[in-house]
Amino acid sequence: MKYYLALLFSFSLGLLFAQENKNFIQFVNPFVGTQNMGHTFPGATRPFGMVQLSPETDTQSYALNGKYNPDVYAYCSGYQYKDSTIVGFSHTHFSGTGHSDLGDFLIMPTVGNLQLNPGTADAPETGYRSRFSHKNEVAEPDYYQVYLTDYKINAELTSSIRVGFHRYTFPKTDSANIILDLMSGIYNFDEKNVWTFVRVENDTLITGYRQTQGWARTRTVYFALSFSKPIKSYGHKKYDQQIYKGFWRKFDETKNFPEMAGRQIRTYFQFATEENEQILLKFALSSTSTEGALKNLKGEIPGWDFDKTKKEGQAIWNKELSKIDVQTLNLEDKETFYTALYHSFLSPIEYMDIDGAYKGLDGNIHYANDFTNYTIFSLWDTFRALHPLFNLIQPKRNKDMMESLLAHFDQSVHPMLPVWSHYSNENWCMIGYHSVSLLADAMTKKVLNPNSYRKALDASVKSANIDYYDGLGFYKKLGFVPDDKNPYSVSKTLEYAYDDWCISEMAKQIYDTAIAQEFSRRALSYQNVFHANQNSMAPKLENGNWRKDFDKLSTHGQGFIEGNAWNYSLYVPHHPGKLVELMDGKKAFEHHLDSLFTQHLADHYFENTEDITRDGIIGLYVHGNEPSHHIPFLYNWTSAPWKTQARVRMIMKTMYANTKDGLCGNDDAGQMSAWYVFNALGFYPVAPGSANYSIGSPLVVSALLHFENGKKLQIKVQNQSDKNVYIQSITLNNKKINRLYLTHSELIAGGLLEFKMGKKPNKEFGFLSN
Repeated sequence: MKYYLALLFSFSLGLLFAQENKNFIQFVNPFVGTQNMGHTFPGATRPFGMVQLSPETDTQSYALNGKYNPDVYAYCSGYQYKDSTIVGFSHTHFSGTGHSDLGDFLIMPTVGNLQLNPGTADAPETGYRSRFSHKNEVAEPDYYQVYLTDYKINAELTSSIRVGFHRYTFPKTDSANIILDLMSGIYNFDEKNVWTFVRVENDTLITGYRQTQGWARTRTVYFALSFSKPIKSYGHKKYDQQIYKGFWRKFDETKNFPEMAGRQIRTYFQFATEENEQILLKFALSSTSTEGALKNLKGEIPGWDFDKTKKEGQAIWNKELSKIDVQTLNLEDKETFYTALYHSFLSPIEYMDIDGAYKGLDGNIHYANDFTNYTIFSLWDTFRALHPLFNLIQPKRNKDMMESLLAHFDQSVHPMLPVWSHYSNENWCMIGYHSVSLLADAMTKKVLNPNSYRKALDASVKSANIDYYDGLGFYKKLGFVPDDKNPYSVSKTLEYAYDDWCISEMAKQIYDTAIAQEFSRRALSYQNVFHANQNSMAPKLENGNWRKDFDKLSTHGQGFIEGNAWNYSLYVPHHPGKLVELMDGKKAFEHHLDSLFTQHLADHYFENTEDITRDGIIGLYVHGNEPSHHIPFLYNWTSAPWKTQARVRMIMKTMYANTKDGLCGNDDAGQMSAWYVFNALGFYPVAPGSANYSIGSPLVVSALLHFENGKKLQIKVQNQSDKNVYIQSITLNNKKINRLYLTHSELIAGGLLEFKMGKKPNKEFGFLSN
């Protein structure tokens, strides 16, 4: 008996050891989404890291001749795979967004004649940029390498949370230059830089800051830069003309003067190198001060072991990716899954020094004493699937993210929860007040700190009553946003109604009946913009009349934001059953969904909407943008739920791939990727704020989810194949599930979830649920 117990113990330890030593990062391809619309970056970063150290491949300006330059849109992350030159490596990037900022502190190593202009893609020799080849380029989690052809320099990048670590291997030269371009930036324009300041503290340490005004109106980032060898000489060039120069004019500030300041400056540091000599740089960021940046530098990477930092970073990535251990039919699906999981773990980012200090929305220094403070909340996108994914497999982080939302509210002058926030700024992008969705989902799933329930509800109620915010006063008064008073009126009405439902759900959980009733009533406001004759949501005027010149197919100027009436009319995620009734019942609604997926949308209907392209469209259905992401699951509220199963499998196969153009639209801070992760597992949160996940059709053969509560959920899929997309049966812990949803509590309790698949629909499955 002891022998068998010992054997069992040894076997269990072996499984645990095998799990810990599996190499998940080999299945991640950071180049996915770097071509066309994905807007991802291939550079080095830690999970949710403050530093995203990545190459820039061009210098497109936000404006040309005083007008918006549409070419800049392709460079929201700074990198496009089609390009053949690298301008340099900057330390801050968004992942997958459809608007942009950042690109701070661009570093570029060169040799030979010093050039401080970046040059052009067509003539890189006219500036400091360099040609490169994808044959000499590597991207892995927390590691990037490229050979700079024009300078014969091998560039390698890795990072910690707050520090970018560079390693440059030079040829033999007495003119090795490292340029720090403080003018460079993403979505750049002449007036974006407010001020830059640099101090040469000694022959290896540089400190400073840059203040910009762009998408974030008042953003200041501090830095500390440390070199592995002493600087031979240094200097800078100033590109702005200042009338007042004070008494600084007595100095030659351009060379070897230890203070550099101006609105537009580029600096350089010069060295002599032997053949294959390596110069290393550590570049730390802070939102508070150069002192904070120095603390981050010394605290996170005290030494100069680049390979150790890379190894540590990749081990951390491996641990995060191991939260879901999947087996798939083929390598392509596995790489697509883990790349999606990787992209889901890039933001929000940690936004505080190692001592907890951070700059708040009010411009003051605050301390996150009992939580980790985060920023980059792309909430119009990420409330749908990304944060629900965190509630499932990253609840501790998401709990801290919720505290970050509440800290933002405390620092807001309005006061209001975040709409779209980054770097101590509210940028007001997009619509809705979707922080309430995050808070409601975290509360429903017992992730939010119970001590914060009342505060979260009060902050949500106040945010939903700011009359001057985006038509909200009209919405409260009329029950809809009038199209003649506010743009995107129908989308706003629909999204406000959903957010109000979230508030009502929060109120129910703490037994606040008055608030629950008030916001349950407001949650019905979608009915006020439903045009029965059109069988569609439609724009309505302040006087109550419907707008006459209304095109249901167009995505421009019809009352909808980044979508059309065909897609947005289905945005009632909190009351899908009532939506079915509005649209003439289950059979008619099923036919409507069929038409959505099978009709053709001509290009001219979306030619004025840069966030929608042909790549992300199936029929009239737009998967390349967020408002449609729940639509395939609406068949679950009809008499043909098996059509959901067919649709989601088709979407996963046609809209995602493990290639550089493997995203059909902007990844939008991880939302597009989180959709894939959920659906590969077989379920999806149609209405965040609800504890239910709607059942789809799993793509994996098996999956093992490791939850933070110590439980594990094993998902097994019998008869899995590309043709067997229809669910025949589901059991959870050997108990038959004959409904079209799973609950959060069921999943995190762990156990065995089994799907049995087939080529033909089981038309009896799921009919006890709706």
